[in-house]
Amino acid sequence: MKIPSDLKILQAIFDSYSDQFPAHDGDPTIRSAKMYVPIDCKLIAKKLSTDPDIVFGRLYYHLEKKYGYTYDDGIKVHFFALKVGQDTKCINFALLTSVLAGLQEGKKKFWIVNSLAIISIVISFFAFAISLYPLVFKNSGEKKSSEVNSSQVSALKIENTPPSKTVASTVIPNNK
Repeated sequence: MKIPSDLKILQAIFDSYSDQFPAHDGDPTIRSAKMYVPIDCKLIAKKLSTDPDIVFGRLYYHLEKKYGYTYDDGIKVHFFALKVGQDTKCINFALLTSVLAGLQEGKKKFWIVNSLAIISIVISFFAFAISLYPLVFKNSGEKKSSEVNSSQVSALKIENTPPSKTVASTVIPNNK
């Protein structure tokens, strides 16, 4: 049994009943109220590979408390109502679409922010690797100065003077 998210439950309800919501305009006898569409929790649960009581419980105990509200004059607007007129287990379809849009927007923002964070981490890693490159591969192709022996030292040093006045000097290796 899978535990579906609020987003998945509401998306499954929307996909299953979006064609029935506007049908009330053509025939008001279809259901008791236009805004409240009766749903089948077993059908939704089957689509989500979960238990129907999980779907019902999420709608009635969690989402109704989260998204249902009461006006100052005491009128209640249910997100999920057990009974509306003769219809049972009804979802406030207009409110559902609003909540669903908000959840979809939240999911989109989540993925954008996390994608940018991952890209930032990758760029930081490469910047760090590039900054370490000279330290790791320093003098890799050169002989170290301690490996140069005195016989390799040039005995003649040309000083930076005009060509007509070039002076040669002898360099004596420092033998320690």
